Amino acid sequence: MFDSKLALSTPTINAMYTACTRAARGIVRDFGEVEHLQVSRKGPGDFVSKADMKSEQIIIDTLQKATPTYSMLVEESGAFVGREPDYRWIVDPLDGTTNFINAIPHFSISIGLEHKGEIIAGMVYDPIKDELFYAEKGKGAFLNEKRLRVSAKANFDDAVIGVTFPRRDDNNDFDFYKTLKEVEAHTAAVRRMGSAVLDLCYVAAGRYEAYWSHALSPWDMAAGSIIVKEAGGVVTDLKGKDTFMSTAHIIAGSESMHKKLLKLVK
Repeated sequence: MFDSKLALSTPTINAMYTACTRAARGIVRDFGEVEHLQVSRKGPGDFVSKADMKSEQIIIDTLQKATPTYSMLVEESGAFVGREPDYRWIVDPLDGTTNFINAIPHFSISIGLEHKGEIIAGMVYDPIKDELFYAEKGKGAFLNEKRLRVSAKANFDDAVIGVTFPRRDDNNDFDFYKTLKEVEAHTAAVRRMGSAVLDLCYVAAGRYEAYWSHALSPWDMAAGSIIVKEAGGVVTDLKGKDTFMSTAHIIAGSESMHKKLLKLVK
């Protein structure tokens, strides 16, 4: 469990850190039980729902104690309007549930803070790898104690691109599989890892050169988007506009890779 000194310490970062690390203890403990549940007749679905809800309640309680007037948007529990609606926490207590339920160690806890429609801070914690990604507007992005920068690769042929496949019932203006074929033909590799917010963090860390998705929820994007921006990256929707939180379409990367991927997507 991450217990090193934070490279960036502010009241917002500290509140997110406390919430993430408290929730992570239960998530890690529950993850250790998943393997045994695979052989049960009922299956692990109800168990994971309970794990989700336990994590979510810990985060809600911790954030409400730190900022009792703020609003919240939480994946499982929905929206809460506080006395200070200009500030809103956006929370995903377990991003990568399918990985979790199949004992695949790639999932995360995600918390973003929005002010008047703009994401101003975010934290994403991968408790299995003990990787804490975080950022606050104007203060940089970090992984544990290391400052993050997006990839400096210039050649699109060498790029590794992250992606989230759309749901079967998703209706949009984009031909996803045509785009996927084009991206695969022009890059080194495309990766579908199963946690959208970790994909965004991997862009910030330079592990991916870019990432795109056709259909995400606000909690899938909030924290990761500010982390990418503070690492020097660009984040827009698939039409190049700064409306990804409302359109649910997102593309992120270094400035040059974002431009090249956006051209293929459009």
